[in-house]
Amino acid sequence: MNAEIRPVKTAAEIGFADLFATTRQSLPGGPRTKALRRDAFDRFVAQGLPNSRVEAWKYTDLRRLVRDAKPLAPRPGAEARTIARSAGAAFAGLDMRRLLIVNGAFVPELSDLAGLEPGISIRATAEALGADETVLPLEMAGTDPAAALNTALAADGVVITVGVDVAVERPIHLVFVTTGTAPAAMFTRSRLEIGSGAAFTLVETHEGPDQSDYQVNAALQMNIGDKARLDHIKITGEGTAALHIATLEASIGAGADYREFGFAAGGAVVRNQMFLQLAGEGTNASVHQASLLSGRQHADTTLTIDHVAAGSQSREVFKAVVDDEARAVFQGRITVQPGAQQTDARMMARALLLSDDAVANCKPELEIFADDVQCGHGTTTGALDDQLKFYLMARGIPEKQAEALLIEAFVGEVIDAVAREDLRDALSRMMLVWLKGRE
Repeated sequence: MNAEIRPVKTAAEIGFADLFATTRQSLPGGPRTKALRRDAFDRFVAQGLPNSRVEAWKYTDLRRLVRDAKPLAPRPGAEARTIARSAGAAFAGLDMRRLLIVNGAFVPELSDLAGLEPGISIRATAEALGADETVLPLEMAGTDPAAALNTALAADGVVITVGVDVAVERPIHLVFVTTGTAPAAMFTRSRLEIGSGAAFTLVETHEGPDQSDYQVNAALQMNIGDKARLDHIKITGEGTAALHIATLEASIGAGADYREFGFAAGGAVVRNQMFLQLAGEGTNASVHQASLLSGRQHADTTLTIDHVAAGSQSREVFKAVVDDEARAVFQGRITVQPGAQQTDARMMARALLLSDDAVANCKPELEIFADDVQCGHGTTTGALDDQLKFYLMARGIPEKQAEALLIEAFVGEVIDAVAREDLRDALSRMMLVWLKGRE
């Protein structure tokens, strides 16, 4: 007799099912959007929360790490709006257009929408969903369960369109902020359309209160036109008890230039997963990331780069500084499709362990289906150089300061990849704040 084996649902999976059942009718969207949500949630149910037996989630077992499903955060009230006004302080004083997404909802009245440059449009995702526009599908993420859950429950975010040949001098700052102490969940979906030949800088920050038990599932889709340029900076500075899962999909056109910098220094469990497709000839993409972890933090960066056309180039450098009992995870895969000849791709991951209990898992991969390519990857993990530390201490520098100087030099290489000087300075200050916390 053959017995059917049914996996036992966790409390979190049952909670997400209840959440979808009770909120689906109130989420924005017409018949087409509702059907997409239903299909996406069915995909999530079929797989459940990902666990260590799923290769893409080998080191981040959400079945173990997610204990329950939080209720959707309510619309931000007066208190939340007051708190949100001071969010994104790390970039205070910089001339950027701030767009505030508070507790998962875009708040136009707190955002800087005055005097939009010609060729730019900004509107709420809820508005686009309400018109039943095709906003929700995440194609590159495939059957990823976290992405499917986002599609099922995403309620708001921002849709930004930059016209053809529009060069935007003033960066846009997406400020995602969570307020309050009640357990809550935020599912946001944002979309960026950049026309051919346009140039644009996007800064994205995520933050919330320490010790507050909240969950963030954020997704960002980008379509970058031919010969366009996008500088994208993402800061993950969530509260100490937060779960943060983010999915980025980017399709990069011919001759376009995409430069991403990520900085993770907050949150209890963080998973940043990126799916980049270099869709045209002569496309360039660079991804630089730094993670500064302490306590029992868990930060996972998982990246897939797909070279589709000939003559494209990609560069990735990931650096993690891991203290106490924290864990840094890097999984990266470069795929070179048939016909993507003369691809030039390089990937490097380095981790610096500051304690005996710190952990770093690095897994770079190459899949090459073309023969005229240059591809490589590497990974190193180690401790601070004792000789260099001794050299500094022998000159009267206290031990913690000597370590800070070496860590600063280690991380500084990836911060230097940021094009704008004012943003580099802000990121350097954030790194120094983290280092100050070790003293």
